[in-house]
Amino acid sequence: MEQKEQPALSLFQVMKSVLGSFAGVQNDETRERDFTRGRPRDFILVGLIFTVLFVLSVWGVVSLVMRVAL
Repeated sequence: MEQKEQPALSLFQVMKSVLGSFAGVQNDETRERDFTRGRPRDFILVGLIFTVLFVLSVWGVVSLVMRVAL
């Protein structure tokens, strides 16, 4: 049997999967799609970018609160 090659995931699909994994919610269908059609490089890159953005956001909020509190 021949298997059709499925297209790679779009950037939006990768971002949605990474955000879902950050929140800890993802259904089996999405997880299966990610493992069969996704490229690890894409998930790692988007995950690193989102992690840096999260850390910078927390740092910015803490800095703002410390300035207002003093």
